[in-house]
Amino acid sequence: MNAGQLVLVSAAGLIGGFVNAIAGGGSLLLFPALVAGGLGTVSANVTNSVALWPGYFGNVVALGKADRPERTLWPVLLASALGAAGGCALLLLTPARAFTFAVPFLVLGASALVAAQPRIKRWLGTHSGDRPRQLLAGATVGSIYGGYFGGGLGVILMALLGLTMAAPLRQVNVLKGVVQLLVATVSLVVFAAFGPVHWVAAALVAPLSLLGGVVGGRLATRLREQVLRTCVVAFGLVVGAWLAVRAFG
Repeated sequence: MNAGQLVLVSAAGLIGGFVNAIAGGGSLLLFPALVAGGLGTVSANVTNSVALWPGYFGNVVALGKADRPERTLWPVLLASALGAAGGCALLLLTPARAFTFAVPFLVLGASALVAAQPRIKRWLGTHSGDRPRQLLAGATVGSIYGGYFGGGLGVILMALLGLTMAAPLRQVNVLKGVVQLLVATVSLVVFAAFGPVHWVAAALVAPLSLLGGVVGGRLATRLREQVLRTCVVAFGLVVGAWLAVRAFG
């Protein structure tokens, strides 16, 4: 990457951390910036996962302990760790061309989920229930997706966990944050050891994503979440179309 591309990626990391703290979908900003910066789709994906890890850590720290789920959920965390490892292996062991073809659909699907997030939250309030087996299955499937790509993972986990837990939505949100951090940690370890990480970009973006998350958390009550979500979704749709043209053109 040249200096201009590194500036683009750094700005995307800062904004991505900010967006994640308020509406979610920050990886939909950083991933295309890395691709535009000259990285291949697989390299951009693994660098994206490594660089945004501090933001997930900061989110869990900010959530605190007050709203932790009351029962022990170690089986869910174990299933999530195994699922994330499986998703990482799937990404690294399958042809890069397959990921290039899949990623436009993943970006478009994640954008649609970010758009539907408010409706999903409202729906979960009346349809949640305690289903232990489905909870394990949902955590596993979501974590496989997170290890493979991860864009929109928070929205996916909110839906999968919320539909299978008889718990207040704030507790579901805490578990979602912990699972996201676990998936990000497994991805960080696997990709650092075996993935084509662009370490210069990752080193620049990591502290900026954390800074963006802190600023976003403090401004969350002052900004209209719906406006920011609309911008993220619109950007995601444009990026998904661009990646489709790039892959199939």
